[in-house]
Amino acid sequence: MAEGVKPRVKVPKTASAGETITIKTLISHQMESGQRKDDDGNTIPRSIINRFVVDFNGENVIDVKMEPAISTNPFFEFEATVPETGDFKFTWYDDDGSVYEETQTVTVG
Repeated sequence: MAEGVKPRVKVPKTASAGETITIKTLISHQMESGQRKDDDGNTIPRSIINRFVVDFNGENVIDVKMEPAISTNPFFEFEATVPETGDFKFTWYDDDGSVYEETQTVTVG
């Protein structure tokens, strides 16, 4: 597991049925492309968040595949329509097999 990895998610707590909301996510992760060398000349192994998935009540909203050119601490902002009260589940997948998850609830009122 990479050190210091922390997902952050900003989702409105309430919305109207059918409202489009803005969601912002950021995950603190150093990201290493696998092309740099350490002080001894050894290649530093690739270590990136390679996939980001968002589901709402079990239905896929977004699924992003990332490559080594992705920046450190990747930030995503996107819109989603909220049909009902439910949970957004955010999942980031790391090259080392680690999975980072965060869940946020939106209440339709």
